[in-house]
Formats: sequence, structure tokens, C-alpha cells
Amino acid sequence: MDTKTVYLNGEYLPLNEAKVSVLDRGFLFGDGIYEVIPAYSGRLFRLQEHLERLENSLDSIRLANPHSREQWSQILQPLLTTDQDQYIYLQITRGVAPKRDHAFPNPTVPTVFAMSSPIVPLPNLEQGVKAMTVKDNRWGHCNIKAITLLANILQRQAAVDQGCAEAILVKEDYVTEGAASNIFVVLDGVLITPPKGPEILPGITRDLILEIAETNAISFCEDIIAFEALKSASEIWLTSSTREIIPVVNLDGADIADGKPGPLWHKMNQLYQAFKKAQ
Repeated sequence: MDTKTVYLNGEYLPLNEAKVSVLDRGFLFGDGIYEVIPAYSGRLFRLQEHLERLENSLDSIRLANPHSREQWSQILQPLLTTDQDQYIYLQITRGVAPKRDHAFPNPTVPTVFAMSSPIVPLPNLEQGVKAMTVKDNRWGHCNIKAITLLANILQRQAAVDQGCAEAILVKEDYVTEGAASNIFVVLDGVLITPPKGPEILPGITRDLILEIAETNAISFCEDIIAFEALKSASEIWLTSSTREIIPVVNLDGADIADGKPGPLWHKMNQLYQAFKKAQ
């Protein structure tokens, strides 16, 4: 029996005792949002930025935020320990309605669930990973961190089936992001990532990398990345809160540059790790 402590609707209780109704709209419709927040040595990392994205996602689905930022911090802190790196998974749904109906029920109490899990570093990170491109067939609001992730699951599994770590999504003739990550490329010495908008999730790690690049005079821009440009990129990275910065060394069966993580990735990874330790 799993006795890990989780948070559910105002209570801290063992995971095996945490239950929600089958009429919860998250279960029936995927009507909810989530957030993933890393924590190092018991300290939540970039918490305000994650809570701002949480607020934006809630606003986008017209669901009131059940807590203030200070309250969220107080709720999440007891789930952390200081002896390992962890991440918080936080999910909020529209709650339990008296019947299954597509229209918003009124009123309902949101279902709030949170748990922590260890961050498991990607093995052999210094060797890089393989990725593949797939068609981006998701919906038009990818900036909302919604719990309806079936398309992303199918895309990631397609990559795993081919021995790849991630699927890089292509819409028409340009790149959007990974199935569970943002993307960066290095072209002619410039670090490039797609601009924010409804086609990508506004990644917290993505934004931090841009901050670090600006602080350290690394040339960068936010711009559309053409699919054809991937073939001539000297470096490709995938970023997320739990995996941080992953170098892609092989795409669709072809090596990127010399098939090894590039010099800019090494530099950015060192700067990123130093930033973490300084927080």
C-alpha cells in the first residue's frame, strides 16, 4: 500500500486513501488544468512564475483560482522534503457536478489535488538523445496547461516506439514544440525558440533560458523555426521543468552536427545549474 502523503481538497492523506467522485468533470471531460513545479532541497523553484501560468490557465478555462499565491505556497510546502530533488504535480478540475452535461455546472467546488515525486535525472545526458518529428495534430489552445493530453501521449509514445526520447511537433512547414517540452535550435550561432502564442505551452524553463542568455550576452531570438531549418541546425535542445535542458544529437535517424551535444548546450547547462544553486 502506498502511504505517500498527498493533498486533496484541504486534507493531507495517504495516496491510497485519496479518492475523487466518478462524476468529477476532470474524470468525465478532462475539464481541468495542471501545473508541474520543481523543488530543489525543499525549495520550490520559480514558484511565482509557475503560479502565474496556473492563473493564466485557469482564466482561459473560466475557472476561478481557489487560492491566493501565498496559500498555494503554504499548501504545497508540506509535501516536500530536503533530502532529494522533487517536483509537485498540481491539478485543479471544475469539480463534481450533479449530472454529466457539457455546459458548465453552476455552482461547483473545484477539485484540488497535489503530490510530490522525485525528479529522476535523464541517464547519460552528456551523450544527448534521439528525437523524431511528427505532425502536430493537437487543438488550438496549447498555451493552456490542460489535463486533456491524449494527443501528446500518442505523439510521445510514437517516439518511444522508435527508440526516441521525444517527438518534435511540426505544423505545416514549421516547428512548434515537443510533445512534452519546448524546443530551441542554434542556427548560425543564434539561439532560437518559437514565440509564445496559442500553439505552444509558455514554458517556465524556456523563459529562464532566455533570461540566462540575455544576462550572459548569448545571442538569441524568438522566431518561427522552419522545418527545413532543423536539418541545418548546429544544435537542438528540448526543455521542461523536470528534464531541464536536453540536447538532441539525432533527429529522424540523422545526426545533428557531429552527433554530440554542442558547445552552447554545455555552456547553457552550466549556467542553468549555477542559477539553480544560487536560488
